[in-house]
Amino acid sequence: MTPRFDLLGLVVADMPASLAFYRRLGLDLPAEADGEPHVETVLPGGLRLAWDTVEVILGIDPGWTPPQGGTRASLAFRCDGPAEVDKVYAELTGAGHPGHKEPWDAFWGQRYAVVHDPDGNTVDLFAPLGQD
Repeated sequence: MTPRFDLLGLVVADMPASLAFYRRLGLDLPAEADGEPHVETVLPGGLRLAWDTVEVILGIDPGWTPPQGGTRASLAFRCDGPAEVDKVYAELTGAGHPGHKEPWDAFWGQRYAVVHDPDGNTVDLFAPLGQD
């Protein structure tokens, strides 16, 4: 058997804040998940995305320390068009999430923007130019 990529896990300091952020990006995460130490969802295509509290990780690996000095993980969400990139960026930053790079037309042919989730992970928003 060949290993296959199946799950992307994020370590979170505040589960409700993190899940609220990803709900704003359209992920279907039940409200009761806010009180759980481990949460998973299956994305279209079958990839699983999971969140674990710092306490869960320390229970598994007592010597774990958060990465320092850079991005911990980066996720990218495709939007329906360039206007949606701008709209979602404005909604997220308007809700208090830090914008990292305002929407711009990238040389590779996409409208692109970058925000940070509550744990400092970068979240890219993109759509092919000319798609609206």
